[in-house]
Amino acid sequence: MENKGLKIIIGVLAIVLIISFISNSKTDLQNSPPTGQATGQPTRIQVSADDDDFLGDANAPVTIIEFSDYECPFCGRFYTDALQQIKEKYVETGKVKFVYRDFPLSLHTNAQKAAESAECAGDQEKYYEMHNMLFESGVTGGITSFKQYAANLGLNQNEFDVCLDSGKYYDEIQNDIKDGSAAGVRGTPATFVNGILVSGAQPFSVFEQIIEAELAS
Repeated sequence: MENKGLKIIIGVLAIVLIISFISNSKTDLQNSPPTGQATGQPTRIQVSADDDDFLGDANAPVTIIEFSDYECPFCGRFYTDALQQIKEKYVETGKVKFVYRDFPLSLHTNAQKAAESAECAGDQEKYYEMHNMLFESGVTGGITSFKQYAANLGLNQNEFDVCLDSGKYYDEIQNDIKDGSAAGVRGTPATFVNGILVSGAQPFSVFEQIIEAELAS
């Protein structure tokens, strides 16, 4: 009888402890602040725009910084699809400042020189014209193609050729890679909207949602 009574007491105590634990757990969950997207506060990463060429109003409320590779097919998709709509709806209306920064991947043999060619074109105020041509016409021909693009854009050919052949902007491109790596970039395209990372060639609707939220904040 004593053993039976002891077992009953132990059983009752166990049930009380279980009920107490469940009750406390529910209270903790109710009192805990929500995290992640539920808070409405997306993670922001400090990203430098450096002194790179940009499109749009320098004082636009939203800054988009893209780390990209001219030889990357996904970067080409972003350029063709989302970026064109971003430019039309937000850049050209003064709401977004767009900055392109280079992140040539080592497996892409023409990406580094393609990036340098855009910088060299920038010396003659044609940075984004070359940027567009590189994405639209491709980088397969390497340096020979880049020099032809310079001719197509009406650049001073000798000045461009000397710039590209000398590797004048090699260190500039490497600095972009360094800054991108520090911000957590591991692949391309990696696009930051006011510091909010959007990875990959996401559709325009993804960027539109973030931009609109930033404009409304």
